[in-house]
Amino acid sequence: MSPMPEPTSPLAAEIARLSLLTGRFTLRSGRTSSYYIDKYLFSTDPNVLGQLASLFARRIVEIVLATPDDGPITRLAGAELGGIPLVTAVGLETKTPTIFVRNARKGYGTSKQVEGRLDAGDRVILLEDVATTGGQALEAVRLIAELGAQTVAVICVIDREEGARHAIESTGLRFESLFTRKDLGIGDD
Repeated sequence: MSPMPEPTSPLAAEIARLSLLTGRFTLRSGRTSSYYIDKYLFSTDPNVLGQLASLFARRIVEIVLATPDDGPITRLAGAELGGIPLVTAVGLETKTPTIFVRNARKGYGTSKQVEGRLDAGDRVILLEDVATTGGQALEAVRLIAELGAQTVAVICVIDREEGARHAIESTGLRFESLFTRKDLGIGDD
C-alpha cells in the first residue's frame, strides 16, 4: 500500500485514524489486501456516525432532487452487520423508515431475511459501509426486488475502488460514495 499524503477532509482523516489497519488481510471478496478498514471502529463512534448520517442525508436529498418525477424514497436499507448502525442513524436523521437485510434467512421465528416493513412498490436506497466488489450490496438489492420493492441507489461510506462502482452501475443502479480510499489517504494496494 502506498499512502497518499493527506486525507481530503477532517472527517476522512478521523475515519482513517480510527479504522485504517495495515498488514495482510483477506477481504469478504476473498481478495487479499495490505490494508483493512475496520468499519466497526468508525461506525460505533457517535461523533463520526452523526457526521456520516448528515452526509448520507444530504446525498439522499441530491438523489431525490435529481429524479423528481420518480417519487419519494420510502425506505432505507442496511445490510447485516455493518450497514445496521449506518441505516439506523440515517433513518433517524431523515425520518425515513428502515429495513435490515440479513446475510442469511434466520431459522426461527418469522424466518425472514429482510427485517422491518417493506411493501411492494417501495423505493429504497441501500446504505453500505465499505464497498469493494459490490457483492453484498447486489445480494441485498436482489432480495429487496424479490419482495417487490425497487432499489434506486447504493450509497457507501468508503469505496475501495476495486470494482464495486462498475458492478453496481452495470445493473442500472446509481452508485455513490461519501469517500474513496484516496480520500482517506490510502494509495494503491
